[in-house]
Amino acid sequence: MERYRVAQVGCGNRGKVHLDGWLAHPERFELVAVCDLDEAKMRQAIEARRITPALYTDADRMLAETRPDVFCFSTPPAIRLALVELAARHGVKGLAFEKPMATSLAEARAILALCRAHGIKAVVSHQHKYLTSFQKLAETVRGGDIGRVERIEATCQAWLAQLGTHFVDYVLWANGGCRARWVVGHVHGRELLADSHPSPNYTMGQIGFENGVRAFVEFGKLSASHMGKDRFWLDNRLTVYGTHGTVWCDTDGRWGRFTRRTDGDAVSGEGEPWRVQQSVRLQPLFARDFADWLDDERRPHPCRLDLSYHGYEIMEGLCLSALNHVRVDLPLPENSTPEDLFDRLRRELPDCHELS
Repeated sequence: MERYRVAQVGCGNRGKVHLDGWLAHPERFELVAVCDLDEAKMRQAIEARRITPALYTDADRMLAETRPDVFCFSTPPAIRLALVELAARHGVKGLAFEKPMATSLAEARAILALCRAHGIKAVVSHQHKYLTSFQKLAETVRGGDIGRVERIEATCQAWLAQLGTHFVDYVLWANGGCRARWVVGHVHGRELLADSHPSPNYTMGQIGFENGVRAFVEFGKLSASHMGKDRFWLDNRLTVYGTHGTVWCDTDGRWGRFTRRTDGDAVSGEGEPWRVQQSVRLQPLFARDFADWLDDERRPHPCRLDLSYHGYEIMEGLCLSALNHVRVDLPLPENSTPEDLFDRLRRELPDCHELS
């Protein structure tokens, strides 16, 4: 096992969680440098953790001077490709960054191509699959307790680029990584296209997979609600239906199942909530699996970039289907420059104030 040198950009809320993930494995990672434009925030983050990495306000200089193996950045979605280009230029082995992986299909393709061309193993923070509730779902599905998977549903009150990107990824994960063949979608409302995570107000769609499984997804305020309005950001659910039962989970630790092993009764449980798990469980497990993948190609990370790219294609396809009123087949064609979907959504979607 190697010990990998890590440099990180970003010390906001998610950046601090990433720091905790690397620091949870001192035998696998050495945090050598941290970078943030807000020096006071950066110093506060490292002093609270009693660490002494080199401090920078310039990412290019940090990478040039410290030569890390792993480059992590926790920045707003608008800053993706430029930092991936820095990673390629400075020869990093591993790259970790936040969702969504891009803000356009052209950018997503460029990121994927750069990582492939430079042999960079990259992971995107679709980390909720490490939650105890999601692990309970995975254990139930993979143990065969619900029989053969037939249908998957994913809902969240948060919009497409916020939690929708997570739940598209979790649909792929729950279906064993099988690829989608086609999507049909509906979108409406353009107010959230001005958000830092630009999206239609509401997205709904169906995904057809190569193994015959169908997935139904809806993201935004019209989605099915499972909690009170005060828990908006946690109001989500992933449900898997099989030939012999059902299992569901959410990101706040809750889960339930009705299977051939529950003797006709529904069984449910509650684990620790997401805010408790994120620094002590999710990010440390995410980091541990990244070290294992860097060690061994045969141990691919469950949040690896190629899966995130396929999820991005699905999201793009849902929006294109809605705009063009057609089924969209996957993979999307690569022989032309893709249009800027968000510009088109801003032009064509009418205002649509959501129901309270």
